[in-house]
Order: sequence, then C-alpha cells, then structure tokens
Amino acid sequence: MKKILFLTGDFTEDYEIMVPFQMLRMVGYEVHTVSPNKKKGDTIKTAIHDDEGDAIFSEKPGHKFVLNYTFDQINLSDYSGLILSGGRAPEHLRLNERVLEIVKYFFTKELPVAAICHGIQILTAADVVRGRKLTAFPTVKPEVTMAGGAYQEMEADGAYVDGNLVTAPGWDAHPKFISAFLKLLGAKIEI
Repeated sequence: MKKILFLTGDFTEDYEIMVPFQMLRMVGYEVHTVSPNKKKGDTIKTAIHDDEGDAIFSEKPGHKFVLNYTFDQINLSDYSGLILSGGRAPEHLRLNERVLEIVKYFFTKELPVAAICHGIQILTAADVVRGRKLTAFPTVKPEVTMAGGAYQEMEADGAYVDGNLVTAPGWDAHPKFISAFLKLLGAKIEI
C-alpha cells in the first residue's frame, strides 16, 4: 500500500499541511487529504503562525488548501499510514468521534502515525498516548501528561519516534519528522 491518510481542517498551520503533503507525494505516496464534513474539491483555510517576540505566536491568514478526497468515503484498510497536521484545526477535529475512531484504528493496527505541533491534541483525545513518549508544541505538554504520555523536551527542529508514532514540536522539524515517518513506512528513497 502506498496511500497515506492526512487528517486536517480549517486553520491548520499552513506549512504543516503544504510541506508534508508535497514531500510525501514527491517520494511516490498517494496522499488523501480529508476533513470532516468536507468533500473532494472543497477547501480549508490555513493559518500562518509566526514568532514575532510576543508571549504567543501571531496568526495570519494562510492559503486555501484544496482537499483531494471525501472524508465520508475513507476506507481505512486502504492506508499504510496516518498524518495529523497542527495549528488550530486539532482543537476542533478532536471533538469528532469519527476522527478519534480513525486514530484508534491506526494504533490498533500498529500502522505508522505522524503528528506535529497541536496535532497531538487529537492523539490525547483519542487516548492513544498513555505509556508513550512523544513531543508536541510546548503548550500541549499538559495535555500529553494528563493523557498519560511522557512529554519529551527537544529543540524546535527535533522529532521523536516511539514505536509506530513520530511526533514533532512544529514545522521547523519537517526534515527530521518526515524522514522518520518515511522510515516507519518502510520507504526506500534512491537519489
């Protein structure tokens, strides 16, 4: 199987949908981008988060991203991996029972899962981090520990792998994050 399911939604971090989507397609994966209550051809709005020296990142409008698959048509057995983007979308996606069922499926099957930044909020809501080591955007640390996970401190460009799960604090980590996900998928890249 060379299909990846990519769960996302409105106001996801622009880089955290655009870059992994393009990188995974570049190396030959068919990546289905989906969002609850949306169909193939619908768009989501993205947000650009920037560190401008304030207590929290600023948020600016990003791009419109066109979804290429319909959420209600997902057949989970078609996919070899799952990726969750960050930004603001996860705080709403984690309220969708079908999203949580999808995440639990990938963990039950021990298939590769990649979650970045606030995407880890979906994992904590799905109760799949108990007993695992993982990282996330630092403000998600309390949720990780309350859900029974062991939060791993690391630089912004780091990624952490625990079994079938790779996590990263944010888009600065894309090279390590996607590389680790590809290894979990068993990808072989020749240059």
